[in-house]
Amino acid sequence: MTTKLIKVTDTTLRDAHQSLFATRFNNSTISKLAPLLDKVGYDVLEVWGGATFDSCIRYLNEDPWDRLKMVRRLAPNTNLSMLIRGANLVGYRHYSEEIINEFISLSADFGIDIFRLFDALNDPVNLEIAS
Repeated sequence: MTTKLIKVTDTTLRDAHQSLFATRFNNSTISKLAPLLDKVGYDVLEVWGGATFDSCIRYLNEDPWDRLKMVRRLAPNTNLSMLIRGANLVGYRHYSEEIINEFISLSADFGIDIFRLFDALNDPVNLEIAS
């Protein structure tokens, strides 16, 4: 009999506070949660993307890149993922292919292992540009 492995992605550090608290978990809160989530043994922690980037800057006066570096340091045993809004990346307008490529490259350098893409209009062109 073959054993099937179930892998679990936890979205607490991206979606839980986005859905419940208007994306207002600050770095102090994230720094307490990340090591605990790392110890659980999830295959992936989704930690970035969606509204987290904008909220860090607009509401929390925090650098989203610093947050990503911190989470990578505090959760060294778990893959990190982010959610990308297709050609909009983490913003609210389309970006050029050069900016998209550079952003994705930098995100990987700062610790993102897995990139999940969506497009609000389900436009395959917007997904293709960012893939």
